Amino acid sequence: MASFSGLAITLLSIVALLLGNSHARLTPDFYEDSCPDLLSIVQAQVEMAIKNEKRMGASLLRLFFHDCFVNGCDGSVLLDDTPAFVGEKNAAPNANSVRGFEVIDVIKAAVEEACPGVVSCTDILAISARDSVFQLGGPDWQVKLGRRDARKASQAAANSSIPPPTSNLSELVSSYAAQGLSVQDMVALSGAHTIGKARCTTFRNRIYQEANIDSFFTNTRKPNCPGTPGQGDDNLAPLDIQTPTRFDNSYFVNLVAWKGLLHSDQALFNGGSTDTIVQNYSQNPDAFIQDFVTAMIKMGDIKPLTGRKGEIRTNCRSSHPLLSPKFYSDTCPDLLPIIQHQVQLAVAEERRMGASLLRLFFHDCFVNGCDASVLLDDTPTFIGEKNAVPNKNSIRGFEVIDAIKAAVEEACPGVVSCADILTITARDSVVELGGPYWDVRLGRRDARTASQAAANTSIPPPTGSLDQLITSFHAQGLSVQDMVALSGAHTIGLARCTNFRNRTYHEKNINGFFAKERQESCPRIVGHGDNNLVPLDVQTSTVFDNNYYKNLLGYKGLLHSDQQLFNGGSTDSIVHAYARNPDAFYADFIAAMIKMGDNRPLTGADGEIRMDCRKASSFKEAPIPNSPLISTVTLVLTSFLSFSIRFS
Repeated sequence: MASFSGLAITLLSIVALLLGNSHARLTPDFYEDSCPDLLSIVQAQVEMAIKNEKRMGASLLRLFFHDCFVNGCDGSVLLDDTPAFVGEKNAAPNANSVRGFEVIDVIKAAVEEACPGVVSCTDILAISARDSVFQLGGPDWQVKLGRRDARKASQAAANSSIPPPTSNLSELVSSYAAQGLSVQDMVALSGAHTIGKARCTTFRNRIYQEANIDSFFTNTRKPNCPGTPGQGDDNLAPLDIQTPTRFDNSYFVNLVAWKGLLHSDQALFNGGSTDTIVQNYSQNPDAFIQDFVTAMIKMGDIKPLTGRKGEIRTNCRSSHPLLSPKFYSDTCPDLLPIIQHQVQLAVAEERRMGASLLRLFFHDCFVNGCDASVLLDDTPTFIGEKNAVPNKNSIRGFEVIDAIKAAVEEACPGVVSCADILTITARDSVVELGGPYWDVRLGRRDARTASQAAANTSIPPPTGSLDQLITSFHAQGLSVQDMVALSGAHTIGLARCTNFRNRTYHEKNINGFFAKERQESCPRIVGHGDNNLVPLDVQTSTVFDNNYYKNLLGYKGLLHSDQQLFNGGSTDSIVHAYARNPDAFYADFIAAMIKMGDNRPLTGADGEIRMDCRKASSFKEAPIPNSPLISTVTLVLTSFLSFSIRFS
């Protein structure tokens, strides 16, 4: 029995080791099967970018440095700021300094075309850094791959982790040591300053105040960098005075001659512990190249996200977990026809229901993202969003969602989220009423919480001014064009008298005949006929078309917020364009719907898959995706357990 226990422990240890290391190792051939042309694609794009601008090689290399020094090599430096997210681009070491983002965008687009959803932005950065060095005459090396992208960034960490150009030697040593890099790694990696340029503001104090600098070198720098702060701050000078666009060891030759441009450069050769390394590299370029390659590989290993950590971004500038139209292809293959059929039945019974289901999706996504929180019922211990001011006695269609969920659960129990059902239902409602079709990206999970307060403040009211509307949509990451296009959803549906009474009786920018016609269904006195309904689109209220915009041109917008889009303001030209060209409206509406659907989804192990869309269920661990390793481990465990049962 003792030997059997030992066998059990050994076997389970091996299994744990296999599971723990699954997908965790970086390797040069990581994409050999999934994206075999990756390296040649990236190389071609880097070559083109550097041919267009030699400096770009240094910029791409620097991007990789500034990424890896902040919580590891995870692509966080690429993330744009949004109203709800602060990235690293505007941190002190990066603002008006790091560049090359457009080149990474182009590379990512080319890679996505060949291998959609496979290669991380982080790995693209790592390969681009190597290719930039090589294109400028430096060494080639095998880049270890398999990193994934961060969903978050840290401006604070960027401000504290990236060594500034004013650093002394001890500060540099500490900064690199914090990343697991040795003193020799630090000096070798600093050799990247053999290419690229620096702004006057980063070296002004050195050329005017410091003594350990060659006087001739100083005099060549001063004409382009005035001594007065604020004058010529962004003027550029090459970091390497000899060969600024060639990757070689001239940087170290410069340091020995006291021609380091930055204070932090010359600190490496200033009577301190690193003088001998600088001397060696200045005399032996092969030693520098060898140590630089070693240090680059070592830096690329700093805290990578692998396995199930992080994500693979489709857009390097924005983090949203990967949503895909094919998310349920294997787990619920009949999902789309099931929902389509249910929506057809609901719209056939009541044409207005199409607009109601579309509106549910809007009101969900505008409150803490597209997470189906709008569907949750109030309970004695839980306050949902249904009774928030914009929703109470207004949003509807919950019974239809219930029917759809029941049909989906019958086919694929516990698989499809209510949030994804809402998303598909919105698209199918538009199609059923004559509007365009688009592929819906799926993979969202359901929130366990809701926020009535957020619903009250985040959903734009029908009384909103143009500035308020722009601000409200911008807070969701949506542009002015997105706002105008999405407002076109008011080409279908009805509105209550209480939402347009003031407009029809008191506003001037309204067609007189249209106002009188509406007044017949909406008495002037508050409390009389408040819930009477009239169509938002006076022409084709149950057809999804561009008549909404034609109505605005004729000052027949029913809501105050509608007519604000065409009232002598910045959006008039967009309304004109959509009124003339329905195809332009459809294209922009689709793009905006997809963009809105990407608003802060819950994915992976976040949230849950509700069984009942009206109430949050208990926590349920996300299933582990199938893989050859998991299958092997399962087989081993099954065999072991069978063995243990027989001999227990």
